[in-house]
Amino acid sequence: MLKIGAQRVPSKILLLIASDSISVVVGLLLAVSLRFYASGTVLEHLDAWQTAARFLIVVLVCELSLYYNDLYASEVMNRRSQLLVRLLQSLGVACLALSFLYYAEPGLSLGRGIAALAAPTILWLTLATRMVLDKTGLFFRGPERVLILGTGPAGLELAREVITRPELHVKVVGFLDEKGENIGKSLINPGIIGGVNDVEAIVGREKIDRVVLALAERRGCTPVPQLLHLKFAGVRVEDAYSCYERFTGRILLERLSPSWLILSDGFRKSAVLLAAKRAIDVAASLVLLLLALPMMVLTALAIWLETGSPILFRQTRVGLHGKPFEILKFRSMNQNAEADGPRWAVEGDRRITRVGRFIRKFRLDELPQLINVLRGEMSLVGPRPELPHFCSLLEQQIPFFNQRHAARPGVTGWAQIKYPYGSTVEDAKAKLELDLFYIKNLSIMLDLAIIFETAKVMLMRRGAK
Repeated sequence: MLKIGAQRVPSKILLLIASDSISVVVGLLLAVSLRFYASGTVLEHLDAWQTAARFLIVVLVCELSLYYNDLYASEVMNRRSQLLVRLLQSLGVACLALSFLYYAEPGLSLGRGIAALAAPTILWLTLATRMVLDKTGLFFRGPERVLILGTGPAGLELAREVITRPELHVKVVGFLDEKGENIGKSLINPGIIGGVNDVEAIVGREKIDRVVLALAERRGCTPVPQLLHLKFAGVRVEDAYSCYERFTGRILLERLSPSWLILSDGFRKSAVLLAAKRAIDVAASLVLLLLALPMMVLTALAIWLETGSPILFRQTRVGLHGKPFEILKFRSMNQNAEADGPRWAVEGDRRITRVGRFIRKFRLDELPQLINVLRGEMSLVGPRPELPHFCSLLEQQIPFFNQRHAARPGVTGWAQIKYPYGSTVEDAKAKLELDLFYIKNLSIMLDLAIIFETAKVMLMRRGAK
């Protein structure tokens, strides 16, 4: 099972990636066969290692284009009306990208004749395999059947998440009531199908794959002998908070016990990991600053022409271990926009200038933060740094909020790619759940996944205010 951090990547997505890659390879093989069939040199072309390398480049470019056109997002995968249009867009972008690549390095090209034959073939093969998989459910066993032991809030939240995310391929069969008094009562969908003491019989009858513990009160209610018997029989037994983390990439804060955070896996930060993360931060920020320098000069000029100086916006934020630092951004609001005190930006905020609205949409206002990264005040990836005013406010209202300062704040982060811009306490709580997941599962692989997804968020211009 492939995971990003502790979050499971749905098997449906992995299968689609594999089938799309196979479709591209088959399309290329057919194109080469048709192109060189008459001359009898098909095997000679396919036998060369350079051909395999060229095939691999085409597969990677096509997969990137499919990914950035949301063809692995559940809202698109479940809409057949969008499938052909998105495929045309993504493969068109892939052809354009390959054209630029072949212009820069002609030796990588498979040839115009093969490209002309391969493009429509790959389109129809990809469309056909996706429709067959969607229609028949080929290669998929039935959904994982989950039984929730208890009616606590963590179990209810888990069920809601499963219902809204069919790509997880999970079915909640029902809940077991702590006292066995509310059998038949509908909670979400499904409802209560038995009492906790009936767990062993219901697991056998309903062919349950996983039992999730979500008891509102465990003392005196946990059927320990039955659960032990099920565990030794091969049935998976898991805590609701751990299951929620694995399915959603969040740590549910609702009635979360500090003991769960203390005893759960994760939160390991070895010296090697921190040193590697810092080395990547320094190297990447230097390269990005050099590449972005022309755009930064144009942005600074546009701000100066519209509203004059200062060009940069400086503001105190809370950093690693709660230490304050001064964040740098291109000014996107009117001068003295926060003269009456800081407040969250909202949709249609009148304090934002015309240039500011543009640079926020494309996240250009964040570029000076690369200097904060070089200084060691920030990382490329981490929880977004908050204002001291909001930190004081949120620490009083949200449990474990100050734990987000255990990691160096980032230019981008897990919360930024998984949650839209928020301006309420509830939004801050949802983002904290994501930030805690990131801190718990900190790794270079997770950082790379976040950077990869951030590029997609920027291209699609999502989440900016």
